[in-house]
Amino acid sequence: MDWSDSPEQAEFRKEVRDFIQKELPQAYRSGEDGGEGFEGGWQADRKSEDPKRRETAMQWADALSKKGWIAPAWPKEYGGAGLTTIEQFIYNQEMAEVAAPMPGGMGVSMIGPTMIVHGTDEQKAEHLPKILSGEVAWAQGYSEPGAGSDLASLQTRAVRDGDEYVVNGQKIWTSGGHQADWLFALVRTDPEAPKHRGISFLVMDIKSPGLSLRPLINMGWKHHFNETFFEDVRVPVKNRIGEENRGWYVGMTLLDFERSGIAGAISYKRSLDQVKKFLDSNEGKQFRRQDFDAVRLEMADRAIETQILFNFAFRIVSIQNRGLVPNYEASVNKMYGAELHQRLSRTETKAWGLYGNVWDPKSKYAPMKAEHVQDYVGSVPHTIFSGSNEIQRNVIATRGLGLPRG
Repeated sequence: MDWSDSPEQAEFRKEVRDFIQKELPQAYRSGEDGGEGFEGGWQADRKSEDPKRRETAMQWADALSKKGWIAPAWPKEYGGAGLTTIEQFIYNQEMAEVAAPMPGGMGVSMIGPTMIVHGTDEQKAEHLPKILSGEVAWAQGYSEPGAGSDLASLQTRAVRDGDEYVVNGQKIWTSGGHQADWLFALVRTDPEAPKHRGISFLVMDIKSPGLSLRPLINMGWKHHFNETFFEDVRVPVKNRIGEENRGWYVGMTLLDFERSGIAGAISYKRSLDQVKKFLDSNEGKQFRRQDFDAVRLEMADRAIETQILFNFAFRIVSIQNRGLVPNYEASVNKMYGAELHQRLSRTETKAWGLYGNVWDPKSKYAPMKAEHVQDYVGSVPHTIFSGSNEIQRNVIATRGLGLPRG
């Protein structure tokens, strides 16, 4: 299979590289982006009390916004770049190569596309420009304590009261809610209707009276998720996206986003390369781990598996480029990538022997600032969120292999 760029693709790749070389702030070039992943790092910087971090975040967002590259898949008439699937793939690949943080988050990938398709002109005019400028960040209110994989069982209730809805209930796993400005949520407006049909899609200011967040600190002592509570939260009816009781279908809206997961494959390769480079350095040689066959064999296995993930990414983008929608192929990619993340971080932690267990990044005994043991702990939920790997296996079995249910 030939993955060489066409002349047009090569020209676009050069454009992206030149842009990165010119516009990417120095703090992001050195990896000082807040340390919570691509979107999390930028979003944390945007809300930071440190004026330098805030300035850096908005400088990068401004540069991307002028190119329409905060939302490269959005149509040009809505402020995006209207990139083709292949152009999006190249863009994502080049940004991932330098670990450039990507502003926008769920505003770009979820609520923006939803408004483009289902929103009123007033809603688009109010919200889309603020997403594209990086002024407003969004969080998602979908999952509930009793509605995760079976999301349509959600019970958060919204009762119509004149020109407002009164919302009561609870959401869980609200990613980045403590750094967000607005929330979009699925709520039940007709408890008598079949579960998929009695749901509406609302957007609300996260500072609305009665709306509160409680941090969920994970096993790595990081704050990424939250519980969200609604106590008589009043949301204007004009903040409903789409028709009442049709919110399930509104929430499933997607634009033609490139979905290869190439950024994950690149980040795994970069992490592996960093470990190999460190082991070959004078400091790394003090650990003498490169002398052990078991370590070398595990590193070789991870290198092969990372290349396999690259091939999965290329397969998905080739499917999309033919105008098709990846089905079970996306499930294979998600499942394999999540499990590889766990294997890779475990291998990288083991590469240091007992020193790999040192948790404090400031300790003189912590190799590479303890990033791998922290990544290992942080990788645990990757086989659970965004559709558990058990569900992905069911999709592969039924849609990919044609096996019967049950």
